[in-house]
Amino acid sequence: MNEAGKQFNIRDYLREYLFPHFLCPGCGHGIALRALLWAIDELDIDKDRLAFVSGIGCSGRLGAYIDANTFHVTHGRPLAFATGLKLARPDLEVIVITGDGDCLAIGGNHLIHACRRNLNITCMMLNNEVYGMTGGQVSPTTSSERYTTTTPYGNHEPVFDACALAEAAGAGMVGREITLQTPGLKDVLRQGLAHEGFSFIEVMSDCTEVFGRKNDLGSSAEMVLTQKASVRPDFLEDAVDQPFRPHQIKTGVLAKNDRPEYAESWRRHIEAMKRERGHA
Repeated sequence: MNEAGKQFNIRDYLREYLFPHFLCPGCGHGIALRALLWAIDELDIDKDRLAFVSGIGCSGRLGAYIDANTFHVTHGRPLAFATGLKLARPDLEVIVITGDGDCLAIGGNHLIHACRRNLNITCMMLNNEVYGMTGGQVSPTTSSERYTTTTPYGNHEPVFDACALAEAAGAGMVGREITLQTPGLKDVLRQGLAHEGFSFIEVMSDCTEVFGRKNDLGSSAEMVLTQKASVRPDFLEDAVDQPFRPHQIKTGVLAKNDRPEYAESWRRHIEAMKRERGHA
C-alpha cells in the first residue's frame, strides 16, 4: 500500500494501449519496471510530477509504457537531458532508465559528471551484460570469457563496476539489487527516489534470448538463480576452477553521503548574491 493507504496496481501506471510489450520472454527488465513503479506508488508521487528519461536499447524502450511524462533521447544522453530538465523544472521527479551500454559506454562521461554534480535525479541502470537490442555486442559489464557477437572467442576485458565508479564520482546514494529479489529491489529504488541528491541504482537483469542463448546459461529462471548465487561469497570460492567464474556482487544500499544537492546549492548562492546587492 502507498502512503494514502491505496493498494498498488501496476495498471494505474501503464499505457495499456501500447501492449503487448516488446520485451523477450524471460527478460528481467519488466520485473525492474514493476519494482520501480511499486516504489513510486508507495511514495505516492503524483504522475503529473513524474518525468522519465531513457536512451537507446532495451532499457530505453521501457519509458514508452509508463503513463507519465516520458522522453526518449539519443544514445548515451539521458543523463545529460535529465540534468537540463531537472534544472529547468525542479518541481519534477526526474528518473532516468538506462542500460549498461547506454550508461557506461557512450554515456559514461555523463554518468561521472551526474554523480559529481549530485543533482536530485534517480538513475536506474539495467545491467544485462550485453547490447541486447542491437545485435548482442559486448558491453562494459560483460563478464569475463562470455561470448557475444563481437567476442566470438570470449570476452577478455575486466568487468566494469558501475557502482564503484558512481561512489568514487560522488553520487549521493549508490545501490544494487537483482531482479529475483523484487521486494528488496523496490526498497532500494524507494530509498533512491527519497534521497535528496543523485541516486544510482544498478539492477542485475537477465537477457535470456540473446546473452543467455549465446552462453548456454539456460532458462530465465536458471539465469536469475545464478544471479542469486553470485551474491553469496562462498559461491565465488567454490567456482575458482570453473571456466565461467561468476564474480561476487554486493547488493542493497552500498553508499550514501550528505553532500549538498546541486540545484539547491545554486539557489542558495543566487539568493545570497541578491541579498548582497540589495535585491532581496
